[in-house]
Amino acid sequence: MAATNKDPQIIESARSHANIPWCDDFEKMISGVLYNAGAPELESSRFKARRFMSKYNSYFPDDATPTSLVADREAFLKETLGHVGKSVYIEPPINIDYGCNISLGDNFYSNFNLVILDCSIVKIGNRVSFGPFVSIFAATHETDIRSRREGVEYAKPVNIGDDCWIGGNVTIMPGVTIGKGCTIGAGSVVTRDIPDFSIALGSPAKVVKKVDPVPDI
Repeated sequence: MAATNKDPQIIESARSHANIPWCDDFEKMISGVLYNAGAPELESSRFKARRFMSKYNSYFPDDATPTSLVADREAFLKETLGHVGKSVYIEPPINIDYGCNISLGDNFYSNFNLVILDCSIVKIGNRVSFGPFVSIFAATHETDIRSRREGVEYAKPVNIGDDCWIGGNVTIMPGVTIGKGCTIGAGSVVTRDIPDFSIALGSPAKVVKKVDPVPDI
């Protein structure tokens, strides 16, 4: 169910992000309130994201080296995403809605075909690895048909803690928090929060095992 009021806390957290298309509907969008995706500022931001995808996913100059390619791709990410930590690498192709709502921690790696529908804040911690075909959906709709006909929708944030491994073909649904030190088995659909230091798998994903906690770095 959509929220009825803007969330001052999540709006304040977005102020630390780059490339934000500030407007009333943006604040509604990240707050989980029904919003108009056709707002000009949002349309412009999505257009910029698609330009980024086209460039990032096809970029491989003839004179590229492994070092130069990493540096160039990281620069592309910083031009579009909200926050990019140190030593971040994403294998193309990547597909995003806005990019500005994505925060990547240090030492992040994603294999091929990452999809992030970042209509709300998607925060990924440090030392996180993704397998291929991982999908994160912060975007959602009401089940009421009339609101969909009117083109309004809403979103819920997604949080992934430090030291997580997300297996291939995992789908993470709106509003989910995956705690630190978790492993999500390949092919899982995560519909509910996963507590720290857990191994979860299945559709819907369920905790099948706990692992020994480690101290924060």
